[in-house]
Amino acid sequence: MKSLSLLLIFALVPNAWSARRQPVEDLQATVQGRIGKRVEWRKDAAADVEISRTVHALLRGTLTADRAVQVALLNNRDLQATFEEIGVANADLIDAGLLKNPSFDISARFPDRPPSGTNLEFGIVQDFLDLFLIPLRKKVAANELARAQLRVGDAVLKLASEVKTAFYTLQAKQQLLSRITVLGATNSAALEFAQRQHEGGTINDLELANQQATYSQAKADAAEISAEIVTEREKLNRFMSVWGAETQWKIADELPAIPGNFPIDRLESIAIAQRLDLAAAKAELGAVVQSLGLTKTYRYLGAVEFGVDTERGTDGQRVTGPTSRLELPIFNQGQGRIAKLQAQLRQAERRLEAEAIGIRAEVREARDRLVAKKDLARYYRDELIPERTRVLELNLQQYNAMLKGAYDLLLAKQNELAAERSYIDALRDYWIARADLEGAVGGSLTSSRRRVESSSFKETVTHH
Repeated sequence: MKSLSLLLIFALVPNAWSARRQPVEDLQATVQGRIGKRVEWRKDAAADVEISRTVHALLRGTLTADRAVQVALLNNRDLQATFEEIGVANADLIDAGLLKNPSFDISARFPDRPPSGTNLEFGIVQDFLDLFLIPLRKKVAANELARAQLRVGDAVLKLASEVKTAFYTLQAKQQLLSRITVLGATNSAALEFAQRQHEGGTINDLELANQQATYSQAKADAAEISAEIVTEREKLNRFMSVWGAETQWKIADELPAIPGNFPIDRLESIAIAQRLDLAAAKAELGAVVQSLGLTKTYRYLGAVEFGVDTERGTDGQRVTGPTSRLELPIFNQGQGRIAKLQAQLRQAERRLEAEAIGIRAEVREARDRLVAKKDLARYYRDELIPERTRVLELNLQQYNAMLKGAYDLLLAKQNELAAERSYIDALRDYWIARADLEGAVGGSLTSSRRRVESSSFKETVTHH
């Protein structure tokens, strides 16, 4: 019996370990297909060294939103901790494929008076019902591994969206600071000119004070935005998990222009088809259905143990024979377990429905916000800023003709900057809304339709 148990254990171990790398490879393929980025599970020093080189290379050049996302996906420590969910679930799958250890019993009975000898009894018992339950346990564990895989994939996509939001927020702050710096130089020159005019008696104290207040406000705005830039840089540093010299990265000072239009129809259907958190909810529902079915099927089966027992009597005679033990389901027939699983099934169904409804609403909200911010940014770019620039040009002409004063010219310049500031805010909001929509859809907007039917990860999860 003992030899048979050992043979079965060693036969099952290779099968359990054969799937060790497959979940990570599936996840890597999914992330590559969804957002075109690489993810790695850093499990040893060699992986740390290789990924550190990659991160250093990405940080050396001008950091773009895509590069920042790639650094975060490779280097974020919270994400690496989330990866260990796959390791835990994979270990459970290995454990599910192993037989329970046999039980060895020994007892000794000592006589209360001579000349009787000591009575010894030995026994070894194995739960053979466990042998038939191994495939079922492995199926349940494989389902949990698939769910862990989905949860990690969803965490990857959420992190990518958060990094883009932080990046575009920082980039907008830098672009705005650049424009305010230009205005600050203009205000400084205007203040010097006003001081000379005041000394010459051309302007009064109130006009000089107004000019000084305008200059001071511009300096305060620049200082405030500079402080906000520091905060936003640190937020991005946390997402990328960089410190020391690695925090000296640089990004372009201006947000990218609005790209061409892309189809925004069927986004709800695409999200339902490819959102990994929804797939995880479906897998959870499937796991409960599976557990409920198994519990109902085996509710009347308890432990079934077979073994060998040998006893040496007080006279030295040894008797050996088979032994068995069967649990009788007289009182506990799994009623509580079945009721619990039925409640969990209803709970999983409601959660799945709520998740799907919430995803559709999230997609619609993000889509409408994206369209609104795109239209607003284009309005500022194509309508308001040209109008403000035209007003500035006309004021400059009249100033040169001595029909307008320097302060009218400065006011026109301030109004132009205000329009540019609103444009920068709208452009930032557009890119953030785009990142939010990508997160709501579950991947890059430009290639979602091609991926819905071709995801290897989806096929793997369905197989599980």
